[in-house]
Amino acid sequence: MDLDWVQWPAMAVTVLAAWNVGARQKQQRGWGFWCFLASNVLWIVWGFYAKAYALVVLQVFLAATNLRGARKNDAL
Repeated sequence: MDLDWVQWPAMAVTVLAAWNVGARQKQQRGWGFWCFLASNVLWIVWGFYAKAYALVVLQVFLAATNLRGARKNDAL
């Protein structure tokens, strides 16, 4: 199965997430962290497909930081 197309929605969701995380509103920032988590999943799928294992490891650690950010945003 060809999963090369997954990199494009992953990129788009990552850009959307970055935009939202930079917002002043708490709720919009929260959506940004959840979008980042969705992009982490997409990049992991594509990384396994492309055998880009360093990217997979990076996305796992970035997902952990995004979970931390979402939790801290909720605490505000």
